[in-house]
Amino acid sequence: MSGAATAADGPGHPFRAGRTLEPRTLEPRAVDAGLVVAALADAWAFSETGAWAAAAPGAVAALALLARRRWPVAVFVFTLLALQSGHNVLAALAALFSLAEHHRFRRVATACVPAYGICANLPDLDDYRGGHLSEFAIAVGYSLTAAGVAVLLGRLVLTRRELARHMTELRAAQAHQRELHAQTVLARERTHLAREMHDVVSHQVSLIAVRAGALQVSADSTDTKEAARTIRTLSAATLDELRHMVAVLRAPDSRDIGPGPGPAPRPALALLDTLIADSGLEVTLTGEVPRDASPAVERAAYRTVQEALTNVRKHAPGSAVVVDFRRTGPALDVTVTNTTARHPALGLPSARHGLLGLRERAEHLGGALSHGPTPDGGYRLHLQLPRHTPG
Repeated sequence: MSGAATAADGPGHPFRAGRTLEPRTLEPRAVDAGLVVAALADAWAFSETGAWAAAAPGAVAALALLARRRWPVAVFVFTLLALQSGHNVLAALAALFSLAEHHRFRRVATACVPAYGICANLPDLDDYRGGHLSEFAIAVGYSLTAAGVAVLLGRLVLTRRELARHMTELRAAQAHQRELHAQTVLARERTHLAREMHDVVSHQVSLIAVRAGALQVSADSTDTKEAARTIRTLSAATLDELRHMVAVLRAPDSRDIGPGPGPAPRPALALLDTLIADSGLEVTLTGEVPRDASPAVERAAYRTVQEALTNVRKHAPGSAVVVDFRRTGPALDVTVTNTTARHPALGLPSARHGLLGLRERAEHLGGALSHGPTPDGGYRLHLQLPRHTPG
């Protein structure tokens, strides 16, 4: 099937993607002007005396073609009436074509064929009297044939135009169906992801919280009790945020997520002190933390500091960390710098997805993220964002 479609869908194939059935047409005014000129020439050439006085009825009928698109029936009737006083066959046929092209009722256009055949030959009826009625019948037959061809051509153009419109509607419906299918697949994947997060991550974090609570009760050392309390507190906060994320993933639209019972607080710079205190690192906060930034900027800055502290715990344990906030004109600069590690790095898995997500978040908000080693063996993460970003 694909091979046949490829062979047929050449540059001129009418059903090729991105093309329509609508033909390339000239400017309507140019077409009307050309028809008027041709009809005027026809009226002049076949006038009996070769003077404009004899060609006047045909000339008036030719000028009436300028209104053939707006009033096709009226223009056709007018050209038939004018046909009784002068030669304007081309104007009448053009009006009949326009009637068939713009009038949706087929019976109307079909009824106009015998009307044209009779009216076109009625002025010459006297010439056929006296045994020449057969010639009159032949002339009527020719007129009916010409009128039939004009009607068929008009219906062909109308059918082609309607087919092009139906094809456009069909493509729009297919695009809508593809979008609905993509949304269905996305919703199914979101539900699957939410289920996995709840069944796997939630279970393990709950187990950590329970074990930390048991250690806090049974430990003899004050430092051990404090460490167990911190682990239990962080585990509970993680479960709270995880529950909120699962609810967001399960919702058809994340905007439908209301506050609900005990929602996880959105990360904001107001919680930065708590984040630093629970990090277990030697962290120094410098500069001025902004209080007038938009919520999206606050979330991005908070997540950047959070990811930086997580990376320090994994890759440079025991190092000193400096978190610096600066305002550079309308921009907010957040820099997290750590020294060399004092203890061996922990063998925790890492896929660098955190830094990739931070970069994507920064670019989405119109900012930039850069990171790399420092000359003294440490590491530096720098985020720059506009302070006022919608969202």
